[in-house]
Amino acid sequence: MNVSDETAEAVSNWMSYAQLDLKAAETLLQKSHNFASQVCFHSQQSAEKAIKAALIFLDIDFPFIHDLNKLRKLLPKEWTCYKEENLDMDMLSNWAVQSRYPESANRPTVGQAITAFETAERIMASIKVISIEESTIR
Repeated sequence: MNVSDETAEAVSNWMSYAQLDLKAAETLLQKSHNFASQVCFHSQQSAEKAIKAALIFLDIDFPFIHDLNKLRKLLPKEWTCYKEENLDMDMLSNWAVQSRYPESANRPTVGQAITAFETAERIMASIKVISIEESTIR
């Protein structure tokens, strides 16, 4: 699938931001267990931006929402990110808002932060693989 230079640049920008969020989550996770909320937030953001990059690549309009399941359902069913059922997209989606405010009843644990990071990492990997296989994006 060939994409325009403009689309390739947009996808690259979104993926770059997704990678930075994932790196931020990883760095915080390695620094201290005091950053569970921030790890969860950056993990969710990474997954969201990666999925949106895929949607841009496919020229699919998407709403500006944080619900990863709704975004994932816009992807073609053959995409790994769509098919992988053991990805807890609801859990990850919740961290878009819940992890950012002290009044939240659901403060994440270190275990949840690790799970969020690993889920985002798998989503990122699945988006990278399919976009490389199906495009000329470098």
